[in-house]
Amino acid sequence: MARRVVAAAYGGPEVLALVEEPMDPPGPGEVIVDVRAAGTNPFDVKIYSGAFGRDAAKLPMRLGSEAAGVVRAVGGEVSGPTGAIRVGDEVVVFRAAGAYADEIVAPASAVLAKPDELSFDEAAGLMLVGTTAVHALAAAGVAAGDTVLVHGAAGGVGSSVVQIAVASGARVIGTAAPSRHDDLRRLGVVPVAYGDGLLERVRELAPDGIDAAVDTVGTDEAVDVSLALVADRVRIATIAAFARGGGLGIKVLGAGPGADPGTAIRDAARLELLRLVRAGSLRVRVGRVYPLAEVAEAHRTLAGGRAYGKIVLVP
Repeated sequence: MARRVVAAAYGGPEVLALVEEPMDPPGPGEVIVDVRAAGTNPFDVKIYSGAFGRDAAKLPMRLGSEAAGVVRAVGGEVSGPTGAIRVGDEVVVFRAAGAYADEIVAPASAVLAKPDELSFDEAAGLMLVGTTAVHALAAAGVAAGDTVLVHGAAGGVGSSVVQIAVASGARVIGTAAPSRHDDLRRLGVVPVAYGDGLLERVRELAPDGIDAAVDTVGTDEAVDVSLALVADRVRIATIAAFARGGGLGIKVLGAGPGADPGTAIRDAARLELLRLVRAGSLRVRVGRVYPLAEVAEAHRTLAGGRAYGKIVLVP
């Protein structure tokens, strides 16, 4: 029997429950992974909150899309994006349906070798924010020599955006609360405080102009400052300003209405993320770790933004 988290109804974290379900053997091309850690993401909250609809036919709903663990069984000779998969391999799984569990079955195409440089907790939080970051930078056309403004640079996605941009040779200016500025400097980012006067502060830091902007927060300030600084609107990408972005000619990305999901880019980005980790150019900061049974409390922390870094569940 596998233990897994489901949402039995639409609502807040109180609708989450830990249930036991039978586990079938892996079919051809499938892999069973004993989960050591599962990454949580704000998108998970939106799914069961009803933000994307309240179709009763989808209940009870399994949650989670990324995990790290050890291969327990394989359905024949199988290979994933990083090569052959064998029992005992330490792996990262993304996208993994129902990753909030102590064991999951996944297609081999979603299973990649875990870098030794990452713990299971760190590896479980790598892929969703990382692939989102790669998509955002690609959409904004960020390249070596560019100066890029990143809104929400100390957040989950923002932290990945700035690290990948720095590794690409771009100069990065990142907005964050002053308490996070030292962390950003250690990543090679020029930090700047958000709030009143942001436009003037960025202009002082970049007198030759801003080539591109990535918005991970969706505030009016982030959108307005980006529009004022970036000459070509197609070089502004947002993963959060769904309501305004589409009508302004900027790139709207993700799962929101009218957004570009970037599925092919994000799938291809998984190998690049592993390369960056192994090169020492990308790391994952884990903010809080909760037992799987405390998923409701973990989601309250997630929704409240009270942890700096990824919130991870462990069986």
